[in-house]
Amino acid sequence: MSDLPGVVITGVSGRMGQMLVREVLASEKLRLVGAIERTGHDWVGKDLGAMMGGADMGVTVSDDAASAFEGANAVIDFTAPAATIAFAKAAAAAKAVHVIGTTGFSEDELAELSKAAQGGVQIRAGNMSLGVNLLTQLTKKVAAALDEDWDIEVIEAHHNRKVDAPSGTALMLGEAAAEGRGVKLADVSDRGRDGITGARKKGDIGFTAIRGGDIVGEHDVLFAAAGERIVLRHLATDRGIFARGALKAALWGQNREPGEYDMLDVLGL
Repeated sequence: MSDLPGVVITGVSGRMGQMLVREVLASEKLRLVGAIERTGHDWVGKDLGAMMGGADMGVTVSDDAASAFEGANAVIDFTAPAATIAFAKAAAAAKAVHVIGTTGFSEDELAELSKAAQGGVQIRAGNMSLGVNLLTQLTKKVAAALDEDWDIEVIEAHHNRKVDAPSGTALMLGEAAAEGRGVKLADVSDRGRDGITGARKKGDIGFTAIRGGDIVGEHDVLFAAAGERIVLRHLATDRGIFARGALKAALWGQNREPGEYDMLDVLGL
């Protein structure tokens, strides 16, 4: 087991963090070597297994990312933009593959991540699942095949605790549609509709966000023209698909050259 790549999980107290821990523990290809929580959190300084309601596992939760990343082969990070930027710098310094599932970055924050990627392997995706990444490719191809007589709308639904909208996956799909049409998403994105908005602008890519209950993740890409519609859809019913995709990325990133990658690279798409 000691020769398997060692993984550190950030944000271990959260739902995604705990699922990642369980997936790594069940993996025959990776081993858990560290766990990170924010300074002041109740879990810091305590055994991770006990905090997750089980037996001690010999991994102490830390708030010192730099020390935890030393000797690790990969860091899997589904936290928040500000935390992820700090983790990106520490991961690059430790030469650990940084797998990022965090969403909601600003343009300035993305630029910070790009700087960190100059010194290490960074794999970032709005969604880690195989199905969503296939949907991304399909969206690009359909958008390329249809002209502006076809309106494009990205419709996403998530649980009521999600803090960013549109979701990272929705933006990834919007980017794919824009790329298929040969335009920049920033120039055609329509995210805010309230009141008397006027007619839809031809060529715009619209976004609709739904929040409620415990929805794991649902994404539709709607292509609508006069008399017909095409709907591409992905439904996630198990959060484990994101964790398993992240583990796949952590393995794929070993021995790669420094730089920015995504799940399309990991999956060979």
